[in-house]
Amino acid sequence: MTERDDAALFGNRFLTTPAPSERFPEEGMGATDAMRLLDVDLAMEGDPQRNLATFVTTWMEPEAQRIIAENLHRNFIDHAEYPISAEIERRCVRMLADLFNAPGRTTGCRTQGSSEAIMLGGLSLKWKWRERRKAAGLSTDRPNLVFGGDVHVVWEKFCRYFDVEPRIVPLAEGKYTIGPEDVAPRLDERTIGVVAVLGTTFTGHKDDVVGIDELLRDVREKRDLDIPIHVDGASGAFVWPFLYPDSKWDFRLEQVRSINVSGHKYGLVYPGIGWLVFREESDLSMDLVFYENYLGKTDATFTLNFSTGASMVLAQYYNFVRLGRQGYTYVMRMMQENARVLAGNLRDGGRFEVIGDDAEQLPLVAFRLTGEQDYDESDVAWQLSAERGWMVPAYTLPPDAQAVKIMRALVKETLSREQIDRLSEDIADACRTLDAKGATHAVERAQVKHGTGY
Repeated sequence: MTERDDAALFGNRFLTTPAPSERFPEEGMGATDAMRLLDVDLAMEGDPQRNLATFVTTWMEPEAQRIIAENLHRNFIDHAEYPISAEIERRCVRMLADLFNAPGRTTGCRTQGSSEAIMLGGLSLKWKWRERRKAAGLSTDRPNLVFGGDVHVVWEKFCRYFDVEPRIVPLAEGKYTIGPEDVAPRLDERTIGVVAVLGTTFTGHKDDVVGIDELLRDVREKRDLDIPIHVDGASGAFVWPFLYPDSKWDFRLEQVRSINVSGHKYGLVYPGIGWLVFREESDLSMDLVFYENYLGKTDATFTLNFSTGASMVLAQYYNFVRLGRQGYTYVMRMMQENARVLAGNLRDGGRFEVIGDDAEQLPLVAFRLTGEQDYDESDVAWQLSAERGWMVPAYTLPPDAQAVKIMRALVKETLSREQIDRLSEDIADACRTLDAKGATHAVERAQVKHGTGY
């Protein structure tokens, strides 16, 4: 029997042969070999159930997984061939509009995560501003957009890609969100909109959307400038309606004209699915809508991508009808309760300061070391990963708060109270190990100390 036959019978030839990585393979391989090759590579990755860094969903029910698997072949954009998939998207948009308290008939679409939704929402802000300027006989050059340093980097991408001046409000130590006092001096007749974040990536809090709305209504009345708000609810728009239903941040506020949300975060769907919802149909610039008929019937589209799978749209609808308001509220409260337990454990341990858990916040714990020790948060994160496999990120905050380094633990649906207690003890153990052996990230810590680490 040859070596190749032995590998086929007893194992995998890539146990002793490097995997294809540089050149396109001349020959194929059996399905089992291909599967084993990938399995061996992926075994070296982190455990998604211990990944407390990502906001993205890492578990769905078996029934949802079956829906996803059985519809991977369905191209969502083919509305003529797959009209039910298209109708399910419309159902989801209507349900989200209801969840966000839209006052009447509206529109929106599924997107490839919040990044595409933000690009589309930003483009609509720019196009609607341009329409107003043209109607008034004014120039349409040099548009600007106001947002805080607490936004996701995709907003800076939007400004660079689509030629909009970013007017960024810097943060400060102890101030990690923005309000009307930050926005007011940055507004002018060329401002296409203000971005307010609901559930920041950094600390899980929200900008003062109510205060910004009051400011912009005042600006509209006194200066005749109608400046809209886009709420970046990538994480928070699936949290606040269930944990803080009386908190106003959505279409209950007059100047909020569009909202994006990630279905693959707290919408509890695997990546990638996002949503963009407008307050009214008129808030979508019609210049963004294209009509085509080469898929079997005339259809309108205003997404940046074209072909994409229908599976995650169907999975989102599954979650809506499976959980409803009652089920989503239960899941969010369960995560929030466990986050509070973790925060209490860390605080009681005496080594960490917990950031902002007395305010409205995503189900997470943001924390930083207190006192003097010969290591920093990056050392704790590294030690925690090396000892126990937990992925808990450590990072500096944006300007002008870059001297602040924090850690952040996302409390997921699958993280039980027993695991919360184990994580708390593992963090304490990591610190005890570092007490004995010292730091491993001295250069990075020096950069942060001198404000150059961002």
